[in-house]
Amino acid sequence: MSKAEPLIRMRLHVEQDVFSVRQLGREVARAVGFEQQDQTRVATALSEVGRVMLAVGVDADVEFTAEPNGVPTLRVAVGNPLPGGAADIGPQLVQVGRLVDTLEVGDGETGTVVRMARRLPTSAPPLTPGRMDEIRAGLAEHIPGTPLDELSVQNQQLIVALDEVRAQRDDLARLNTELEETNRGVMALYHQLSDELEETNRGVVALYADLDEKSVQLRAASEAKSRFLANVSHELRAPVTAVIGLTRLLLDPSSEPLGSEQRRQVDLIGGSAGDLLTLVNDLLDLAKAEAGRIEPEWSDVDLRVVFGQLRGTLRPLATRPEVDFVVEDPGVPRLRTDEVLLVRVLRNLLTNAIKFTAQGEVRLGVRAVDGDIEFTVSDTGTGIPAELHERIFEEFYQVPGSVAVTGKGTGLGLPYARRLAGILGGGLRVDSAPGEGSTFIVRLPAS
Repeated sequence: MSKAEPLIRMRLHVEQDVFSVRQLGREVARAVGFEQQDQTRVATALSEVGRVMLAVGVDADVEFTAEPNGVPTLRVAVGNPLPGGAADIGPQLVQVGRLVDTLEVGDGETGTVVRMARRLPTSAPPLTPGRMDEIRAGLAEHIPGTPLDELSVQNQQLIVALDEVRAQRDDLARLNTELEETNRGVMALYHQLSDELEETNRGVVALYADLDEKSVQLRAASEAKSRFLANVSHELRAPVTAVIGLTRLLLDPSSEPLGSEQRRQVDLIGGSAGDLLTLVNDLLDLAKAEAGRIEPEWSDVDLRVVFGQLRGTLRPLATRPEVDFVVEDPGVPRLRTDEVLLVRVLRNLLTNAIKFTAQGEVRLGVRAVDGDIEFTVSDTGTGIPAELHERIFEEFYQVPGSVAVTGKGTGLGLPYARRLAGILGGGLRVDSAPGEGSTFIVRLPAS
């Protein structure tokens, strides 16, 4: 890329030329579009560099160049024919570097050169070729003033600077006054908030004490409920079992023959007693789970054996030709868990699915997901609305309008299955929608 044509050149011979180069630097800065403060910075930096360069005792050449491409920049090069002066001149220009964007001092074949650059403000007019020619023509007509003229200009600039400093000092005093008032307001607000926070803390402490008391009462009520369920279950199991035994004895062929109406009534008694015994057993299991009396016995479980056992024991329940009972071959062969509790969970879910599926299929599968194991029990039943997905895990709750195809529901199976899944270190959730069936997912840790 060719070097840009200089805007103007000047040679420094004597100390008086320092005033002239300062005037010229300010004029060039004004012409390319710098504001007044930046004009003063450029002029001051240039006069200081010129003074230092003349101090070595030889003439110095000053060259002004404007770069219109990229970021518009004014560049000034001040050089003398004596090489090796950078080491002496550089330290003297450290403060000057703060007045411009870049300042470099270097030695070359032609001597020592000081290069300065400052970017033009965004408000400056574009440096088109036509405007550059106008700037060169205007600078060629520039007539340097006397040192007294430059001193007058500097005095005016100093007066303006002092006025700005005084205005800034007044603004600072005003801001300090406002800050003090703000601080007083902040302190007052702080004390008010501290008092309110202290009062709130007292209320929170009292609330926590009340919550602790309620928690103790709730635990006591839960323990009392569990004891009640366990005791009632134990007490009811014996007479219910006795009623079932008596109905079997009355219906035994070796006993005295019964009339058809008597046999029907005894069958009703036996069916009701069987339903009651199922409810009693469910209550007892749920009470044990809530009381934390079920401790898992961990072992390596062969899931192929577990799935085969479920397939064999539940096949007699899935006797309707409208429903296919499918137990997939487990893709995960082994799992470390409690086999008895796992079988209870899966049997409970499968029994529930068979009970509420009128047609289609009930399917059991297992897969590995993100380091865990997921068992899925899916059916093609009526489905469950999303707003009831959590309620079905509450004791004794049944979906409104749901009717079991076979058997009767107690509303205790799903809460019991979820508690057992929690004891095994996992969880139980449901994915279902009305008319699309349901999928119950048991997720357990792989190890």
